[in-house]
Amino acid sequence: MAGAALLAVMLGPARTDAAGKEIVYITAKLDLPFWRTLGKGAESVARANGYAYRMLDSQLDRAIQLRQAGEAIAHGAAGILISPIDSQSAPDVLELARKAGIPVVIADIGTNGGQYVSYIKSDNYRGAYDVGAAVAAALKEKGWQGDPYALVTISLARKNGQDRTNGFRDAMKDAGITREGGLRQMQTYSAEETTGFVKELLAATPGVRSIFVETDQPTMGALQAVRTARRQNELLIGSFDAMPEVVELLKAGPLVAVGMQQPFLMGEKAAEALVASLQGKTPAKQILVPILVATARNIGQLMPVANKTVFGIDGK
Repeated sequence: MAGAALLAVMLGPARTDAAGKEIVYITAKLDLPFWRTLGKGAESVARANGYAYRMLDSQLDRAIQLRQAGEAIAHGAAGILISPIDSQSAPDVLELARKAGIPVVIADIGTNGGQYVSYIKSDNYRGAYDVGAAVAAALKEKGWQGDPYALVTISLARKNGQDRTNGFRDAMKDAGITREGGLRQMQTYSAEETTGFVKELLAATPGVRSIFVETDQPTMGALQAVRTARRQNELLIGSFDAMPEVVELLKAGPLVAVGMQQPFLMGEKAAEALVASLQGKTPAKQILVPILVATARNIGQLMPVANKTVFGIDGK
C-alpha cells in the first residue's frame, strides 16, 4: 500500500494548519527521566528556531509508535525525532517517513536499517566499559575478583543494549574477572521489575559480588533488593544513566560507578541536526555523545556539567 494511502487509512483527513511548523519527538517511554530530559533538550532547540514542538509517548509499544509516526506525518510535521522502541521496529517508522518525504533524526537506541538524516548516540560501549573498569577495580580492592558478577540489561534487541552489555563484559574480562553469574533482560523498565530480577539473581547465584544495571530507575529497584537482602556490604553495583540523587547514592553505596549519559545534550544535538536538514544542510550521519563516568571520588567535579547536560537543570 502506498504511504499516502496507508496514512489515510490510519488517520483519515490530515490537518494542515501547522504544516511545516512543528517538530515531533516520538519517545520510547516517557515516564523514564532519561527520555523526558532528552525531550527538553530537543524542545529548547526546536523553539529557538521557530518551530512548534510536541512529544509523544510510545509506551514501549511498536504499534503505538508506528501510529504516532503516521499521525505526525499526516498532520504536516516538518520533521520527526524518534527514540525507537527497539532497533528492529525502527525501520517501519523510517519507511513511513521516507514515503512521505519527512526527515527523521534518531536519538539513541538505533535502527537495523532504513533512511534517516542523522543518528545521535551515546558512546554506550565505551561508557559501559569504563563503568566495568571502575567496578572491577573496586572488586579487586575488596579481594572479590574471583567471584561472579551479574547483569540486568535493557533490551538486547537494541543496539545500545548490545553495546552496554558488551562493554561491561569486556571490561570485566580485561580485568581478569570471568565468572558471569546470570543475566536478566528488562521488559517494563520499572524499579519493581528489577527488584524482582535482583532477588532472583541473588537466590540463583548466592556468591555474586557485583551487578550491572543498564538504566536509571531500575537501579533504584536493584538497590532496594540488595538492602532488603541485607547484602549492601557484600556486593557492588554499577549502573548506566543517572538520577539527581546520584551524589547521595554514590556516597551511601553499594553503588560504586554510574555511566551518565547526557540526554539534554543528546536532545539538543538531535534537534540541531534536524533543523540543519530542514535548512538544506547535511549534518553528520552519526553524532557521538560521550558518557560521564561518575564515582564517589569525582562526582563533585562532574556535577556542574551534569546538572545541565544529564539532568536538564537550568543553572541560571
